[in-house]
Amino acid sequence: MESTPGTGSRPGVALAVLTAVLFVTFLDTTVVSVALGDIRQELGTDVVLLQWVVNAYTVVFASLMLAGGSLGDRWGRKRVMIVGLVIFCAGSVIAAIAGSVSMLIAGRAIMGLGAAASEPGTLSILRHIFPDERVRARAVGVWAAVSGLALAAGPVLGGVLVHAYGWRSIFWFNLAIGAVALVAALWSVPESSDPPRGPVDWAGFALGAACLGSVIYAAISGEERGYGAPSVVALFVFGGLALAGLVAVEKRARAPMVDFRYLRPPVVRSALVVAFAVYFGVFSIFFFTALYLQVMQSYSGARTATVFAPMAVAITIGSLAAGFWVGRRGARTPMVVGCVVGAAGVLLTRHALSGPLQDGSLAAAMAVAGLGFGIAVVPLTAAVLSGVPAEHSGMAAAVTNTMRQVGSAFGVAVLGALVHAFLTSDLKARMDELGLPTTLQPDAVEAVERGRIPEGVDIGPYLRYLSKVSEVLNTGKAAFLHGLDMALLVSAVLILAAAAFAAIDATRRRPSTREPMSR
Repeated sequence: MESTPGTGSRPGVALAVLTAVLFVTFLDTTVVSVALGDIRQELGTDVVLLQWVVNAYTVVFASLMLAGGSLGDRWGRKRVMIVGLVIFCAGSVIAAIAGSVSMLIAGRAIMGLGAAASEPGTLSILRHIFPDERVRARAVGVWAAVSGLALAAGPVLGGVLVHAYGWRSIFWFNLAIGAVALVAALWSVPESSDPPRGPVDWAGFALGAACLGSVIYAAISGEERGYGAPSVVALFVFGGLALAGLVAVEKRARAPMVDFRYLRPPVVRSALVVAFAVYFGVFSIFFFTALYLQVMQSYSGARTATVFAPMAVAITIGSLAAGFWVGRRGARTPMVVGCVVGAAGVLLTRHALSGPLQDGSLAAAMAVAGLGFGIAVVPLTAAVLSGVPAEHSGMAAAVTNTMRQVGSAFGVAVLGALVHAFLTSDLKARMDELGLPTTLQPDAVEAVERGRIPEGVDIGPYLRYLSKVSEVLNTGKAAFLHGLDMALLVSAVLILAAAAFAAIDATRRRPSTREPMSR
């Protein structure tokens, strides 16, 4: 392994720099959503292009993260992170000065490319700055706390910036944080690399990007088109075929982007399963509960943020506490306990929503979920970093974060389909009872889902059924809550299943990944 001497000389400063990079790259997955109305008004665009303002970053980021981690191992983790930061800052400038929505989307895509290169390094470099597992566990606790805080703070911080300075200030803020982190990284972060013996795995890069890009985009586009739409199904099928191709190619590659041998040990495998399940479950609360409060209960952004704030604080506390726990007791027990507490919080949230809505009770329930999520994320991250040899730390970081992204995407896709199915079924039954013509029902369902009349819909035919439509809209709250109730239940069951898998699978004995293995 090639590394810069004195990696421990400024570990605290290096950790602060790495978490700053992590914060700004994670922040951008959610921060721009609150600015869409202002962007639309100034740039005069339609809803489809506005969705790409959000999705361009997410799709590119998730698609290329595996490549970013692998290239860091090969060319230098600090070097690739710095290059990624430069690209991210360049994309932020393009987005900030954009005079058209096309230019804005291009800037967001460039930012996603930069994030894919820089974000894996924020975790893999920790493996080399903190070689002692106890100290590293505490550092991972800080890392996890910042990642959770960034996701939760995105809409709040974005709202403050947009209200005070306009939507372009979001991207200038990115530039400021990115530029400071870049300069500080040059001074404080040590270099490390482990060039593999073999050519760059370009086929693996392409297939990995195709697999992740198509699956993530299918999950996103399914929200708008429906998950049974032929185009969405085709994307999922293509992603599955690309995954099969990736596995076949990586088994034969001399220097694979993803070396699946190192993902087989029980502790690593369990951690990746938990990563998927926890982030699947997180979005049942982050996304759908927020949607229910704002669309169905007419909560303002500020009131919603107030309800969610204790959850963000609990994630931070859980992550920091878990860092010490993992350092003393190892990863397995806190990972299982975190899942159990998180699932309990999801079920408590389900209970809080089932009766008269009280902000305090709901916030407390979500805080329990946040505490569990915070506890679980640290050991799963530490387990993968420790279970995979140090020379593959970039790959380990990228795979872990990719499982989080895929879990989030599938959470939105699967739970979104579930909410939509129950909402549609309940509303259709009620509309049939009221005698609303079937030709008018689809747009009525969409109006309930979005909390507003869909664009381009002629309201004339609905006027003669005005009293019935009003009753349908009132029924929509109960129908949406029915779907949300089932989504939260599915999330809790999945997280508990992951906990059981981790508890059972981790007891199996496997050959250590630290031993040399022949191909």
